Formats: sequence, C-alpha cells, structure tokens
Amino acid sequence: MYPGKYAALQPDHPAVIMAGSGETITYGELEARSNRLAHLLRQRGLGRLDHYSIYMENHARYVECCAAGERSGHYYTCVNSFLTVEELAYILTNSQSKVLITSQAKRDVALAAIELCPAIELCLIVDGPGDGTDRVLNLGEATKDLPATPIADESLGTAMLYSSGTTGRPKGILRPLPEQPPLHHLPIFDFLNKLWQYREGMIYLSPAPLYHSAPQAAVALTIRTGGTAIIMERFDAETYLGLIEKYKITHSQLVPTMFSRLLKLPDDARARHDLSSLEIAIHAAAPCPVQVKEQMIAWWGPIIHEYYGATEGLGFTACDSHEWLKHKGTVGKVLAGKLHVLDDEMNELPQGTPGTLWFETATPFEYFNDPQKTQEARSQDGAMSTVGDVGYLDPDGYLHLTDRATFMIISGGVNIYPQECENLLITHPKVADAAVFGVPNPDLGEEVKAVVQLMPDVPQNQKTAEELIAFCSQHLARQKVPRSIDFEAELPRLPTGKLYKRLLRDRYWGNKTSRIV
Repeated sequence: MYPGKYAALQPDHPAVIMAGSGETITYGELEARSNRLAHLLRQRGLGRLDHYSIYMENHARYVECCAAGERSGHYYTCVNSFLTVEELAYILTNSQSKVLITSQAKRDVALAAIELCPAIELCLIVDGPGDGTDRVLNLGEATKDLPATPIADESLGTAMLYSSGTTGRPKGILRPLPEQPPLHHLPIFDFLNKLWQYREGMIYLSPAPLYHSAPQAAVALTIRTGGTAIIMERFDAETYLGLIEKYKITHSQLVPTMFSRLLKLPDDARARHDLSSLEIAIHAAAPCPVQVKEQMIAWWGPIIHEYYGATEGLGFTACDSHEWLKHKGTVGKVLAGKLHVLDDEMNELPQGTPGTLWFETATPFEYFNDPQKTQEARSQDGAMSTVGDVGYLDPDGYLHLTDRATFMIISGGVNIYPQECENLLITHPKVADAAVFGVPNPDLGEEVKAVVQLMPDVPQNQKTAEELIAFCSQHLARQKVPRSIDFEAELPRLPTGKLYKRLLRDRYWGNKTSRIV
C-alpha cells in the first residue's frame, strides 16, 4: 500500500475512498500519514524486520497503517477483527509484535489483549483517545509533530499473515524480505499485476475484510499502480452493484458467497445498475459451485477470473472465463510453482486420480518461529511443500480440487481451523469427546458443525446443545462457533487414539465425490 511515485505525480488523486462514509484519502495524505507513522515506529525502537500488528475493522486509517510498514522494513500482521481477547493475545505474542494499532470500535478487546502481552510497548488508537499513559495513545496526537517526509533508512516491508494450516494453532507465514527500497516490491506482486492487468487510473472495489490476504494484496497493488481503491466497510449485495455504477469500477475481487448473494437479488435490483465499466472480476478463497459461476458469467460476461493458491505462496493456478467454460469446475492451470499430485507414499498419481497437491515451491516461506511445522509442510528433500489440499489434473492439465486441506473449513471465504473449537469443547465439564468439521451450507459453502460425546447422564437435548454453543461463543470468534451440535454415544477413534473424523464428516456430505459445494 506504498504510494511510491504517485504521491509526487498525483498528490490530490484519491488513493482510497471508504464506500459507506465517502471519506477520501489522497495520495499526498497517504504519503504524509504513513511517513509520520514510520517515524513514530522508528522512534519507539522498531528496526528493520521487527513486527507490529493491526487489529481493526475496514477503516479509513487501515491503509496508512500498512503503508508505514511497507516503507520501514517491518513485518506487519493484519489480525482478524473478530478475534476474542485470548485469540488476539496469542497472535500478538506469537508474531513478536511490539506495537498494536487498533480502532475505537475494537478498543476494549485490544486493551484487554495487551494486558496479556507485556511485549506490546505501544497501542495506537486510530480514532479514539489514549489512556493518559505512554503505552496507549491516539494515533493522530502521537504523530502530529513528526515529519511528513520519509525516514532516512527506508526499506521494503511486507505483511506477515497467519494461516490456520491443518494442525496446531494459527501460524505466521514469513517470507524473506530483501533489503531494498520500498519502491521495488516483492516478485509475487509482479505476477499478480500481469495476471489481472492492474493499471494507472484503475478503480478497484474491495468488498472483503482487509485482514484477508487477497483483498490486502489487491488494494496494495491498486495503490502501487496509481489507481483508486473503494473499500466497503461491509459487504451488501445491492450496495456493491450500486458502487460499481457510482464509481465506474474497473476491477474487483470477490468470494463465491458474494456471488451467491448477488444472484439471489430480485431481478429488478440486478438490472437496476450499469455494470459496463467492470473489466475484470476475480474470485478465490473458496471453490465456486459450478452453477453459481455459470450464472455469473451469463450475467457479467466472460470477465471472471479464478485463481487458487495458499497464503503460503506454494504455487498458483489461474483461469479466465473461456478456459473455465471448457473445463467447468477447474481452478486453473499452474502458472507458478511445479505441481505434483502424490499418494500417501509420495508416488506420482496418473491424470484424473485425486491425490495430495505438492508444489515445488514458487515463493520461499517458513512458519514463523516454528521449524517443526515448517518441516511438516515440506517433503523430506525440502524441494516441495503442501498445505494438504487434494485434487487431480484433467487431460489438458487443468487442476480440479476434490477436498480441502485436511479438515479445514472454508465458510464464506474464511478459513476456520476446527481444532481450536475441539480443544475448547473438551474442557467443558459435560463433554467427554468432540469433533468439529464443515458441513454443506448453500450460501457459505460450509458451516461449522460439532459432534459431541457427552459425559454419562448428561441429556442429549437442544438445551445442552445451546449451552455448549454459548460456551464456545464466550471464547471464540463468531466464525469459529458451531452453528449446530449433534450428539453421538461414542466418537470413532483409531487404536492410536486419533479421531477418525472423516467417518463423521462423510455422513453429512453423502456420496459426493467432492467435498466442495
């Protein structure tokens, strides 16, 4: 989100417009604000490769908080704005963040979390007061007297995002950060730029939370190429269409759930808005149901592009509408990294046979301060990496996914790791054993389901289910809380003690060859 040369070339041009409020941040303002924050971070002792975190809703001040890190050589972590106190504290501690930037809306959770994190030296509230100490300050007050010009030792910084993975708690994905000026971005941005034809003067509509990797990268690219990013505070289907017409949107990125909600609008609402300015619509984060995508292409025309790639950057596949229509259900051809489809013994599988997807890694990464998890994601020779997704290649070399990363739930484009909920449920005095997994949801793709083995003499009824759901809600972000709970007399476990979760999950997915709705 570094404004770069455009801060000088077009200082009065809008870099960001908040869709709801209409608040506009120009390139000149973004340059000045991000410089002031960069000076403050240096002043507070953050040097190159140090970490800080951002925890807030989609906010007008979000972009400058990222831009300051991109020009200071820092790793910044954009944290899910729905996390609870305990979850936020874990990310802050694990990322070794020294500073937390938050909003008034998230103030209570943020301040409670930093009490559990003594390493947080400074908490900045972007739109609210400090607390009278030197630890919690208003961002504007803390930076008002600092220079609007760059720090003397500018260096490229980048995001360190968290992936749920398939085992353990969330893991920070650390990419090597070359020591170079911020004007020169990471190679992955060049790849995306060419793929989706970002250009000067483009107008990008961002309907998703900025803590997600995909919208974050898209907004960053838009600003780096001299465009304008329209950021929705929250997604609403008809509002989204109105924004395309109002701002003459050229590019946007969505998740399949958003497609579904757009298609469910009344015919007159869909026909009411002029969408002719839209050049490219990208979707990712979760596989799109074939019927939904067919309907979207019929409505918007062949402007819809799809890609597949883990946050880790192991590899990328992509396809345009024409390719997809010839290979319905595909997530595209490999464009970065070399793909291998392997069985459990690491043998190459023939075309059309599903297996685990391994990539000769396109972009290097490691899980931050977790060499064990890094090693688990790699082959014995270190040449390949996987996140556990399952799929196959068709005769033309197009990839089709048949399953998620093991037990990963993707609900409305949000990755949910069920082990957290399982670990919590088992602590409840009425629970003997628990399994959590995704089940079909026509709108979200998947929703969270818990199957619980109760302690003896505990009634298997709706009251007990509601009690357990309320218990989860007290400790977990809302996306991770089961929507429903079923009961079993005993959960299936292997002799080793490992939960045979697939036996449970398959009951809800029926005889489908794919676990993708």
